[in-house]
Amino acid sequence: MKKYIKNKISALVPLVAVTALLVSCSKDFLEPDPLSFYEPETTFTTESGLQAVLASADKQLRNNYIHFRSAGNSVPIGTEYVFSDMAKYGKTDNTSTISDFANTIVPTGSFKTDPNDDFYLGFYWGEAYNGIKHANTILTYIDKVTSLTQEVKNKYIGQAYFHRAYRYLNLVYQFGDVPLITKILEIPKQTYYSTKKEAIIEMITADMEKAVEWVPEQSKLPYLGVVNKGACRQLLIKCYLASGKFAEAEAQANILINQSGYSLMQSNFGTFDPGGNPQTWTITRNVIWDLHRPENKIIAANKEAIMIMPNGGVQSFLPFASMRIFGPNWNSGTLTTPDGKQAAARFASNNANYQVKYDYARALGRGIATISASYYSQHPMWVVNGIEDKQDLRHNNTVGNWVNMEDLKYSDKTSAYYQQNFRMKEANVLLSRDTLREWFDFPLYKIYLHDVVNETNANATDFQGASTGSKAHWYLYRLAETYLLRAEARFYQGNVGGAAQDVNAVRARAGASQMYTQVTIGDICAERGRELYLEEWRNVELKRISHCLAISGRPDEWGQTYSLSNWDKQSGTDNAGGSYWYQRIVHYTLYNKYPSGIVVPNGTKFYTMDKRNNYWPIPNGDITANIKGKLSQNYGYDGYDPNIKVWDKWQDAVADESVL
Repeated sequence: MKKYIKNKISALVPLVAVTALLVSCSKDFLEPDPLSFYEPETTFTTESGLQAVLASADKQLRNNYIHFRSAGNSVPIGTEYVFSDMAKYGKTDNTSTISDFANTIVPTGSFKTDPNDDFYLGFYWGEAYNGIKHANTILTYIDKVTSLTQEVKNKYIGQAYFHRAYRYLNLVYQFGDVPLITKILEIPKQTYYSTKKEAIIEMITADMEKAVEWVPEQSKLPYLGVVNKGACRQLLIKCYLASGKFAEAEAQANILINQSGYSLMQSNFGTFDPGGNPQTWTITRNVIWDLHRPENKIIAANKEAIMIMPNGGVQSFLPFASMRIFGPNWNSGTLTTPDGKQAAARFASNNANYQVKYDYARALGRGIATISASYYSQHPMWVVNGIEDKQDLRHNNTVGNWVNMEDLKYSDKTSAYYQQNFRMKEANVLLSRDTLREWFDFPLYKIYLHDVVNETNANATDFQGASTGSKAHWYLYRLAETYLLRAEARFYQGNVGGAAQDVNAVRARAGASQMYTQVTIGDICAERGRELYLEEWRNVELKRISHCLAISGRPDEWGQTYSLSNWDKQSGTDNAGGSYWYQRIVHYTLYNKYPSGIVVPNGTKFYTMDKRNNYWPIPNGDITANIKGKLSQNYGYDGYDPNIKVWDKWQDAVADESVL
């Protein structure tokens, strides 16, 4: 019987059986999985069985952000930022072509680079279908639980709809047209065809309309981190935007903002964490700092949190090495003083050379810059009305939220420049020989996580933020994003003044000095970057916005408009054309600007991005495994064929699921 159950469960997604069912090596997946050893006919006739599956789906959400690898050199959410305007791959001691995406992202690839520094393209594919598997399990077996009232049954259905819609909305903007799977099959299926993204969006939008009606508010649910009505409404807003139903999106945002009990946090609240070492780096308490302390994300006083992803306590096995991965490599031996000494070093607190006022390891983390901030995200993104707004608490080094490299001081007592501020160059001589990795400013308030384990170890020198022991609760949805989604909906309808009001509401809470009178889509994207760093899936959101621009016909900040017929079907690395996502790459990043590469101490590094990278390729292994059908490959990649059948209607794809 167990063999039968294994086959039956794997038949959920035979296309991705390996990636979906063996998707993770984290300790979470070493825990007993109810899908792997319970008999469906027994387990899924009880409410507790359904709850176990939903718990797995809820828990899995955080994997998309902080899935752990033993080296702690990267995390999935970093991939979303490298494929955007806000970041680049910064670990320059890796292979020279690691960011040569125009030439290295191919369907037959493993989607991996260095084993410890993977880009997570294939991971996202597998995780999405794993989550869809959980949702479809609920939807397939719900009617067998005869003890439930219709109201309770609808709640579970709505929560399952959320999990399925959340995965599919991300999938269609990462991978384009993908297989639509809505049920568990008795035997494996090898006759899949892709379904158009527009059809999938239509289906999940209808599902989320039901979910908003059926799923209770958080106050009526027993636990945080489970799908609630507010989260369903936030996802429905995104579905409406992706469908071109901009008025409906605005109406749902109005409800969430004005009638659902949420509000932007405007003042200090919760527990104050003074940071890793106040004698090195002082934090002046402020609402932005408090808002992003993990312990404050889950308390009742936080009225802004719509849905959080719990990740703490003895049940958590997902440490988040945020300060290590997203912080600059300030203690590199190639970053020097003008007289040739190492700019800063890290010492154990019991070392004779330790200086408490230069304890940057504890205060800022030991960064290795796997994900390095783009220049745009450090300076131009913060310019409003021609002024770089440094009063904005999210970009404010005076209160300690933001760190400029020039804020650090040389700590070598033997240097003539001891205690002077860092500088990038002196007399036209670069003091940072690897500016990709060593030199960028960053939002400490977002990446600082209290490393309790290492702080109690006086012998430790590698204080890596969350690489050992720091498990942090994370936001899935906050009300600040709702304001920015409403700004989008208003912009697409031509209400740029109303859109500006929504953007300004977020800016006012951050104490910004500059406000908008009207906004472009670029201003809205910039505000998303300022507010939602490491929360939004930046690559996905820019692709969704690209789609919305094509639907609406509205121009971008450069006056360009986009066509629904080809916004996502172009290739090449020149500056003209492509999607809005690609235009932001062209305007705001270093991709494609250095055809001869960028010279760093470890060699020459290449940074390219192709218009076709608007979508990642469908993994070739899943195409070839589907021997009786044919999945559509994305435009510009080997195997693309516009004549391959693709389902135009989701109803047809669902009807075909039973055809083996």
